[in-house]
Amino acid sequence: MEIHIDRHRCEGHALCASIAPTVFEVGDDDLATVVDSSPAEDIEPKVHMAVDACPTLAISLGGPAS
Repeated sequence: MEIHIDRHRCEGHALCASIAPTVFEVGDDDLATVVDSSPAEDIEPKVHMAVDACPTLAISLGGPAS
């Protein structure tokens, strides 16, 4: 699973970080970053929830599933 954040779209709502805090965090610049680009399989549903919850559609997934 590849996790991508479009930093031009991100507005720092932090929903992703609240849903999957081991995968996402919001930095000092108020933009989300991926802190674990290879999350464990049991975390993947939370990553999908974070993608769906992003109000600006800034998060996307690509690549093979782990």
